[in-house]
This record gives sequence, structure tokens and C-alpha cells, in this order.
Amino acid sequence: MLIIILASTCFLIGIDQIIKVWAVENLVGQGSKQFIKIGNKEIINLRYLENDGALFGSFSGMRWLLIISVIILISACIFFLIMNYKKMPKALILSLTLVISGGMGNLIDRVFRGGIVVDYIEIRLFNFAIFNFADCCVTIGAIMLAVYIVFFDKGKAKEESVLGSEKVEVSDE
Repeated sequence: MLIIILASTCFLIGIDQIIKVWAVENLVGQGSKQFIKIGNKEIINLRYLENDGALFGSFSGMRWLLIISVIILISACIFFLIMNYKKMPKALILSLTLVISGGMGNLIDRVFRGGIVVDYIEIRLFNFAIFNFADCCVTIGAIMLAVYIVFFDKGKAKEESVLGSEKVEVSDE
């Protein structure tokens, strides 16, 4: 199972890096290029953007803080995954794999592109940030993880039911 997780992670990171190389070669200096349009309404465009921050441009210019925090987050996810993968549901494994893959994809950019991350997906349907495939992986993985924890994590419910069913004896001493 660990081999499948590692292969999936490498595959997703590879897709991310290939798309970013394509974006650098084809979108730099081009402005916004139409990608998906329905009728007269632009839905998604492709537009090159160099992002030196994190989520929605936060922590802009804090390269080393971002690198260290991403490394810590990825390391924690990997450690948790390796220590528990035999008893983990596939949905949880998938969500952690997505988070790790996306984090690594953007970490590679931060380290090898001088602290910037290449973004290229521009949502035109409504005013939204420009992002990339790695960001999609992290976001989808984090949402899956949250849904799993809130709705499907049976370990927490079992602990609470066991603790709640203990009888307390009161003596008259």
C-alpha cells in the first residue's frame, strides 16, 4: 500500500510540475487566455501569475517561513500516514496523499523558483484567486479530511460512548 501512495504522490507532483512548466513557456506575458466559456460567459481562463505568498496572497515575501511550515505540515502528514496506514480508511489515505502531493508541488516551486509559486487557473465566473493544480490537490485533500473527521471518524465516537457508559459507584462511607 505504501508503494501505491508513493507512486500516486509522485504522479500528482509530476502533473503539477509539467503543467507549471507549460504555463511558464506558454502563458508568460500573454495576459488572460480564454479556457472554458459557456455562451458569452467566461468561466475559467488561463493566466500566468507568480505568487510569493500563501493562501490568497497571505504571508507574501515570507519565503522561509512558508518553506519551513510546509515542510513541517508535509512531514506530519507523512509520519501520521506511515504510522497508521494499515488501519486507515482509503478516503483518509487519499486525502492525506492529496495534501502531501499539493504541498510538495508548491514546495518545489518555492525552493527552485526563487520563492515564487506559479499559478495559472483564473476563475472568471466570480472574482476569485488565481491558483494551480497543487492548490487544488491541497484544497480537495483538506476538504476530504475535514468531511472524514466530522462525519466518518468512528474512533472518536467509540471513545465517547465508552467513556460515557462507565458507571460511577458512590459509597456511603
